[in-house]
Amino acid sequence: MKYLITALLLATALYGCGEKTDNTGTGKADASKLSSSEVTANQKPVREASTTTEKEFQQLSKQMVERMWHLFPSWAISNGYYQVAERLEAPDNNYRQKVLGFAREYRNEFSRFKPEQLSDNARTDLALIHNFLDETVWKLNVFKPHEWNPANYNVSHGFALILNTDYAPLEDRLRSFSNRMQLVPAYYAAAKQSLQNPASPQLILAIQQNEGAQSVFGEDTEKTLATSGLSDKEKELFKSRLATTREAIEDYVAHLHNLHTKMEKADSFHDFRIGEKLYEEKFAYDIQIGMSGEELYQRALKEKDRLHLKMDELADKLWPKYFETEKKPDDILEKISRVLEKLSLNHATKEDFKASVEAQIPELVQFVNEKDLLTLDPDKPLVVRTTPPYMRGFAVASINAPGPYDTGANTYYNVMPVEDLPDDRAESFLREYNTYLMQILNIHEAIPGHYTQLVYANKSPSLIKNIFGNGAMIEGWAVYTERMMLEAGYGDFSPELWMMYYKWNLRTVVNTILDYSIQVKGMTEQEAMDLLMKQAFQQKTEAMGKWRRATLSQVQLTSYFAGYMDIMALRDEIKEIQGDDFDLKKFHEKFLSYGNAPVPVIRELMLADIKA
Repeated sequence: MKYLITALLLATALYGCGEKTDNTGTGKADASKLSSSEVTANQKPVREASTTTEKEFQQLSKQMVERMWHLFPSWAISNGYYQVAERLEAPDNNYRQKVLGFAREYRNEFSRFKPEQLSDNARTDLALIHNFLDETVWKLNVFKPHEWNPANYNVSHGFALILNTDYAPLEDRLRSFSNRMQLVPAYYAAAKQSLQNPASPQLILAIQQNEGAQSVFGEDTEKTLATSGLSDKEKELFKSRLATTREAIEDYVAHLHNLHTKMEKADSFHDFRIGEKLYEEKFAYDIQIGMSGEELYQRALKEKDRLHLKMDELADKLWPKYFETEKKPDDILEKISRVLEKLSLNHATKEDFKASVEAQIPELVQFVNEKDLLTLDPDKPLVVRTTPPYMRGFAVASINAPGPYDTGANTYYNVMPVEDLPDDRAESFLREYNTYLMQILNIHEAIPGHYTQLVYANKSPSLIKNIFGNGAMIEGWAVYTERMMLEAGYGDFSPELWMMYYKWNLRTVVNTILDYSIQVKGMTEQEAMDLLMKQAFQQKTEAMGKWRRATLSQVQLTSYFAGYMDIMALRDEIKEIQGDDFDLKKFHEKFLSYGNAPVPVIRELMLADIKA
């Protein structure tokens, strides 16, 4: 989920100017640009870069990033760049033209650099820059989410970071917060003008999350203001702007409610399914693995069948232990489901779910250190918290990590407030995230998954590879660590834990099948529920949530399987090259040292380093 948060922030930065943004580029051409630059152990020597050209490239990259932060201030804040904290761009047509001009200008500027004149590190940065700039143009001219996705418009996250991150004295942050609030009414007025034909799932999410946005401008903020050292005059001005901000958000939410009522009566919502052409273009920009979405979909279908066979073997092994007197069903899927249901009864209560998550983190740290799987930084704080209201409605758990400009800030592990669910939904949720799956979830989100990977990313010497984070690499690493930890002996090779691991891994595979089937093949909700519950063995609450998420996003759900398969293949490839010299810890730390780059880019750099 980490990349999803990054992607949402980037999207709102680009099209709603509120929070996060996606990388942007021109379809398959740039995906192939990345994959065609790959090297093998026996070809392409490391290039000797021209010192002058390399210096010019680095200077232009730095200049572009500085200008980019002024165009996308909320994205900048999420990366720890607080110099633009008082800025908030109104997402109107004039702003979008500025973004287009920026992208086209730098596309032209970077076109003069020939990859063969650059070092391997700079050459891969260049490919990522091209992808970002090309996708920016594509999204604004072709995809146009600013017209149909109202969830892209939400100011809350940037304000929350200003208030809750100790990058400056509280009084200075409150002044920035206050000055930024002046721009909120114009922001939401532009949002209303930009929306033309919203899609229904995105419209419902926008209402939910903007209602949640009020929490950022609520009583807690007033209390913080009251105890601050601001003058009485500053406090009065702050309160006045706070009231105006609340009104602007309320007005936007009311506008969305009216839109929903009007469009529901006319049955005229924008189709949330984007179709094959747009899907493949978006897949090429976002995933960057050198294959099409349809090819990955076909690969996932085969992997689903393979995982069913692995689970069948474990079900046969576990059946006598849990169903001593019962005859095994002949149907493989029924047998697997019965065993999983039995294991799922072992779970936390809805009141202590968050505490159970928090308690397991030290155990994971201890295991990674004992097995020497990679070096963990004990000085980087990880805070487990209930998901803030303005971020709810999308995922069970997620990570908010500090950006490369503020690496000492807290990393937040967001956990859904299970205690708020009705008892029947809570029970369904807790069976899904039972004692076994909770361990896999914590590996994925925290140690040594997203949290660890993002600490390493902030140490990468390449700012470009960090800020233009590739979802397949980020999610793929988290999925890879799940299997790697169990292979290293986490859980003492318990067949129960492995059984649940395969269920979890099956979710990764089915995510790809689900996403492609909904967006391209027109899969219905009932067909999706059958896939998720009968073939992926998910509880109803989880399956309902996944259907909703698959209607709200496109392509992102494929990133888990795509990145995982690429990382496993890279590990096998380097093992074969190095033989007895292969060291798992060195592989992990080298892989993570390149920031959030696509796996094909990391592969090229790692193989070039081995060759050198």
